[in-house]
Amino acid sequence: MIRVDWGLSGMTPTLEHAGYRDALAGIRTGVPISRETALQLIRCPDEDLAELLAAARAEKERFKPGVITYSRKVFIPLTNLCRDYCGYCIFRRDPGDPGAHTMTPDEVVEVARAGEKLGCTEALFSLGDKPELLFPEMREKLCHLGYKSTLHYLEAMCELVLRETKLLPHPNPGLLSAEWITRLAAVSPSMGLMLETTSTALLAPGAAHDNAPDKVPAKRLRTIAEAGKQNVPFTTGLLIGIGETAEDRVDTLVAIRDLHDRYGHIQEVIVQNFRVKPSIPMANWPEPSQGEMLRTIAVARLLMPNANIQAPPNLNAPYYEELLEAGINDWGGVSPMTPDYINPEKPWPHLEQLRLRTEAKGFELRQRLPVYPEFLPAAMKKSGVLAEKLRAAKTDDGLARLERAA
Repeated sequence: MIRVDWGLSGMTPTLEHAGYRDALAGIRTGVPISRETALQLIRCPDEDLAELLAAARAEKERFKPGVITYSRKVFIPLTNLCRDYCGYCIFRRDPGDPGAHTMTPDEVVEVARAGEKLGCTEALFSLGDKPELLFPEMREKLCHLGYKSTLHYLEAMCELVLRETKLLPHPNPGLLSAEWITRLAAVSPSMGLMLETTSTALLAPGAAHDNAPDKVPAKRLRTIAEAGKQNVPFTTGLLIGIGETAEDRVDTLVAIRDLHDRYGHIQEVIVQNFRVKPSIPMANWPEPSQGEMLRTIAVARLLMPNANIQAPPNLNAPYYEELLEAGINDWGGVSPMTPDYINPEKPWPHLEQLRLRTEAKGFELRQRLPVYPEFLPAAMKKSGVLAEKLRAAKTDDGLARLERAA
């Protein structure tokens, strides 16, 4: 029994209901559904939801049977200064704000080494987007550290972690030029940028991306495409519940699919849900229901039957295991030591609990690297320390070699 708020309760059967039935009946194993079918299914009424979820789970099982993966990570918030002011963000700071901080190299290595002792294999670098373009204080900090820009500093810290520990860097630095994708790809096997949405309506005054110049969808699509041109294993995804429509969600997923169809580099698609925090501009905004999450994940799976689809367990507590019914095959990065600095009020599940809940749904939980097994060959073509660290970290089946009890 799935214990959720379906999000569409009370919907009465109409002629439109026949459209849902036709859409469900038209699903074919291993064949991506069309945008039009996705638009029908994402509005699936309660009475048909179980059938939609069953179709999505079956597609997941055809793709990667019996296993759910996760990446054991440390979260390295290199700097929380950011020039974007998103309505849902609690991570970003201005200089002088309580908690504003840029990590030193010693702090970066300290966190990475502590994670290494706990069996982590991923160092997830999160940071504000080019804060030095807005804040002279950041320019001064970078100058003191000996770097021209935040991206130069990130590059150096990825290389430092790579050389000083067994961890593999996975940076999420925001918008990137072709040159910077090349540079960061030399010190990390994969990287990421959340597309979030293709809706330009969220750039309007008072909307979620008002006063966030780096959240223009076309700019983010350009970065993801450039990573594809360079064959960089890339993580992206959508953020639901920030003012977009159901049609916007489908269009965002279709845009991601189109990029992967063209370049073949999208290693992971995240379906992430907005969560309210008391100090954000969107503090009174309604959160998406678990029913909306299930529908969006299921449609993502059916649009991209051969993609790694992930949803964060900490943002979907207490019943996060129900997301397995919708076709995800990965829990994303989970840390045994560092908080989710983007959502600090939502602690990671204990890894033993994650294992037990995953097994209760009929799956084995396995630890992976920040780069997925099928994308390792491309990452390992690089020379030098990165390729050496990848070879040392992986098992024969491309998962993480160093697994430890939680």
